[in-house]
Amino acid sequence: MTREDTAGLKGVAAMRRRSSAGVVLALACTAQFMVVLDVSVLNVALPSIRRALAFDEAGLPWVVNAYALVFAGLLLPGGRLADLYGLRRVFAAGLVVFTVASLMGGLAGSAGLLVGARALQGLGAAVLAPATLTVLTTTFAEGPARTKALAVWTAVSLAGGSAGNLVGGALTELVSWRAILLVNVPIGVVTVMAARVLPAGRGRRTRPDVGGAVLATAGIASLTYALTLAHDGWGRPVTVAALAAGAVALVAFAVVQARFAAVPLIPPRLLAVRAIWAGNGVVLLTAACFQIPMWYFLSLYLQNVRGYDALAAGAAFLPHTSLMLLVGLVVTPRLMRHADDRVLIASGAVIAAAGLWWQSRALGADGYVAAVLGPAVLISIGGGLLNTPLTAVVTSGAGRADAGAVSGLMNAAKQVGGALGLAILVTVVSGHDPAGGYERAFMAMSGVLIAAASLTLALPRRRDAAHIQPTGP
Repeated sequence: MTREDTAGLKGVAAMRRRSSAGVVLALACTAQFMVVLDVSVLNVALPSIRRALAFDEAGLPWVVNAYALVFAGLLLPGGRLADLYGLRRVFAAGLVVFTVASLMGGLAGSAGLLVGARALQGLGAAVLAPATLTVLTTTFAEGPARTKALAVWTAVSLAGGSAGNLVGGALTELVSWRAILLVNVPIGVVTVMAARVLPAGRGRRTRPDVGGAVLATAGIASLTYALTLAHDGWGRPVTVAALAAGAVALVAFAVVQARFAAVPLIPPRLLAVRAIWAGNGVVLLTAACFQIPMWYFLSLYLQNVRGYDALAAGAAFLPHTSLMLLVGLVVTPRLMRHADDRVLIASGAVIAAAGLWWQSRALGADGYVAAVLGPAVLISIGGGLLNTPLTAVVTSGAGRADAGAVSGLMNAAKQVGGALGLAILVTVVSGHDPAGGYERAFMAMSGVLIAAASLTLALPRRRDAAHIQPTGP
């Protein structure tokens, strides 16, 4: 074989590896988009759902809450499954559950069946969401390839979160609310069939930490439930009871992980790593603004003050989404080659904080450009700058054997942060007229992002980010 032949074979092999990596990235991002989109996609369809299935006032919020509670509550055990049973198997299982639940929900003929289907969707999402990130951190080695993959995954996550109202409004107006759920079915089937290209992963085939899983699920679900009730006041008996139950369960979970679990869901040694504990602290604070609250209050402002309908309000978010995607996909990966991750995270948080402060002052301005588009530029640049390096820092603290656990922990921090931020901000704005309340909400979010920027000082520099060895419990 000639030297040219050898070079040609190596070139073909390299092309195949790149093609396979591209398919893996597409699978992970498709699944992540479905999961994130379904957190909020039914919000604008709730009036139609209420009429179709005769929901009462108390039951209607559970179309959203059933998904959110199960999703948040099961993220920690869901993340660990890939470490224990193999990545491909767990990814496919989560996707099958999510797809079947979407079909059930789209065909539901009663209120109870729809709520049950949404809870089952949350179960699938809790297994699937951490697996999508684990796919990337175990497929792409640290460096430019992983940075690019994380940038695409992060951009897709942001797009899914912000596109919920637009997609839900469009499908409800043009087809039916059922189409919002049924559209997941063909996408899910195709993605499951393509999942064979994923790395199987050996897994440990050890007995899962059932006690820890129960406590983690009960603790996070109780805490999230309490936060969904907090808009009616923190002193209500049911809210206090849910907060207390969540706190007790999480303390018990910490004790089980530290002393009794043979294979903990969250090995205590992980929490000693700055990249993980400080990184998830920053994730929690930024999620308290970006995960739910910013979109929530901006949507209410556009509809209640500006008089937009749901579809127009969703379209008004397109500049936010587009600019965030542009910065996250094109600008940030290039900057990460030259700048320390901490600098980018802190800079992004400060820029977004400035945008949110501007938004608080611009609410009374005339026209969309002055009232929304101007602040959107800073908010979106900041969000696009900070998310990819933050994900890279948090996941840099895990070896392959713990990648799923760290992915689950980061996703849990996002969900709890979003719920916590919304609950606190709703309390902050209560008792004020809409314009004044929204101003206080955006000012508070600006302050939270300044706190997040300050916490980045505790993050390790990129060259100091310690990797955990995949040994020990």
